Amino acid sequence: MFMEMELIVREEIERLVKAGFIRPAIYADWLANIVPVLKRKARAVRIYVDYRNLNEATPKDEYPMPMADLLVDGAAHNQMLSFMDGHARYN
Repeated sequence: MFMEMELIVREEIERLVKAGFIRPAIYADWLANIVPVLKRKARAVRIYVDYRNLNEATPKDEYPMPMADLLVDGAAHNQMLSFMDGHARYN
């Protein structure tokens, strides 16, 4: 099972590299570990990324995130409102 999972993960990583979603790391201190999750019914793997180590390596932002309800209220008088699609679950 482990060897089959490793093969599936390697294929998925190659696909993501070809698609331009990921690339080889230059700085080893900024690595983020992958967490492969096997889908139950299909011979497929969903690859998630554990960003905890990466978050510790990046400097903290001095500016807090704006509150979502204030952003939506501010967009109320505009003619167009756009939302990002998170269907593929890539960050």
